[in-house]
Amino acid sequence: MSLYFEFDVTDAFTTGALGEPGQRTFVLQVRAEGQRISIKCEKEQVAAMSEYLRKLLADAPDVSQRPIEDAMQLSMPVEPEFVLGTVGLAYDSISDRLVIQLDEIAIATDGQEPDDNAVSLDVSRIRANITRGQAAAFCEHADDVVASGRPTCIFCGRPINKDGHLCPRMN
Repeated sequence: MSLYFEFDVTDAFTTGALGEPGQRTFVLQVRAEGQRISIKCEKEQVAAMSEYLRKLLADAPDVSQRPIEDAMQLSMPVEPEFVLGTVGLAYDSISDRLVIQLDEIAIATDGQEPDDNAVSLDVSRIRANITRGQAAAFCEHADDVVASGRPTCIFCGRPINKDGHLCPRMN
């Protein structure tokens, strides 16, 4: 069953990670019009969204107002509606809002490759308009969430588990 939500005004757009480093599940969360929608995603998707939103904000007027820190925390319980596939980000200069479109990952059920035309009708989608302040707060918070994982090895750049790791450069 596909979902479609479009929010002209978004109360909160945030991200978070559930679980212990090395076993974390990343989620995006949109809260608007009395609804809370969580989307399971990858750490790399969160980092890429933060990076691209920063580029969009660099071309927009300076941000003067940001949401309070509590608004950036995930609202519990977190039950993802779907797994994130494609992301669309744009700046609407007329409404002075950033438009974020989050689409469900397209998975073929019959063993065939997904057909863009056939799958597009069955894919869940959320479109949310956020303020520049919300986007700036998302970027800062996303960077903190992504960085709070396992430390990286100074030699190979791979994550280090609690019990260490086998570094290919330390032969």
